Amino acid sequence: MDLTLPDKTVLRAEARAVRRRLAELSPDASMRLAAHTEALLDKEWATDGRWAEDTAKGRRLKVAIYQPRGAEIDTGPLARALIALSCDLCLPVVIERDAPLIFRAWTPGQVLSPDLVGSPAPLADAAEVRPNMILCPLLAFDAHGGRLGLGGGYYDRTVDAMDGRVAFIGVAYAGQQVERLPVEDHDEDMHGVLTETGYTAARKV
Repeated sequence: MDLTLPDKTVLRAEARAVRRRLAELSPDASMRLAAHTEALLDKEWATDGRWAEDTAKGRRLKVAIYQPRGAEIDTGPLARALIALSCDLCLPVVIERDAPLIFRAWTPGQVLSPDLVGSPAPLADAAEVRPNMILCPLLAFDAHGGRLGLGGGYYDRTVDAMDGRVAFIGVAYAGQQVERLPVEDHDEDMHGVLTETGYTAARKV
């Protein structure tokens, strides 16, 4: 996939079409993606390179996942894999426009309700959580940590407010990668991207 136009509106339209096609062509992508969950945790969070050794010592990780909408890759298998690897899950919630997200504790099967922008979110009585890792959807990504989102800026504001104290990871189809995305000052770089082909850390140049 080669998106080289600098206009983000055009990029988003093209990227949505590509993502829809990938979703149709790869119905098993979510299962293959989930198989690489431990490799992600080994790379981005394990203290000595092996998350299994950390869990044996009783460590747990708070991970923000998301409920897929439209052609976003299904996160059900990924959620189950994270729970099996001693992770506690939470979901993002928009409670105020043009503000950072908050996160509420969640386990698969719990009742969800639309938040301010219509995304499925835990109910207001769920505990608020500060995640160690944020897994986010995207329209396109590049090898340098660039991410093309929907344009609301919620994830960028959230990561900025957390002052670098969180691992920011994209979740996508491998075919959503582009050569290079236009980056603005407010855009937060991802640490890497998890796809059905594996986890790849961003190249910092």
